Amino acid sequence: MFESNLLDRLSRVHPVVPLVIFIPAIAVLFALGQEGTPPLEVTVWIAGGWIFWTLTEYWLHRLVFHFEPEDGIGARLHWIIHGVHHDHPNDPMRLVMPPSVSVPLALGFWALFHWAIGGQSADLFACGFLVGYLAYDMTHYHLHHHTPRTRLGKHFYELHMRHHFQDHTRGFGVAAPWWDVVFQTRLRRRKPHA
Repeated sequence: MFESNLLDRLSRVHPVVPLVIFIPAIAVLFALGQEGTPPLEVTVWIAGGWIFWTLTEYWLHRLVFHFEPEDGIGARLHWIIHGVHHDHPNDPMRLVMPPSVSVPLALGFWALFHWAIGGQSADLFACGFLVGYLAYDMTHYHLHHHTPRTRLGKHFYELHMRHHFQDHTRGFGVAAPWWDVVFQTRLRRRKPHA
């Protein structure tokens, strides 16, 4: 992917890496936010952060990952960010976000939450946001490298594979496909051939 072996190695990530980085961060944010906060309020802030993540996931995938310039540096950047995944959808080392991207983004969102919400509530909101991010990364990895056994898992699998192999201009919600219904980008079933 890169001429530099170092850059190429940094772009490959084992799926356990986000868990190792973000589970401790989630625990710290939860510990900081919940102290002295009523349990219902804790739950509401965490749920709000998770919901905000699902919207972020949808819009990042739709607007950033699928913004496809025709040529030049923009086309190269798009390929590095997301195009390589569509070209090689089963590469197990390119299914979760590299820490060189996910950690600065997480810190940026955490700072944004502290600016917009402030205090312990911002930490709880960030906790829910990062739980959503991990759920997305692990769901994405699972959909590409395991056979879902549950009805819900099979539904998510079908939607994501149709995004890859049927119509990459629709079906942007990987772990939150309901946003495709809300924003009218739901994948349409192909009519069976006669």
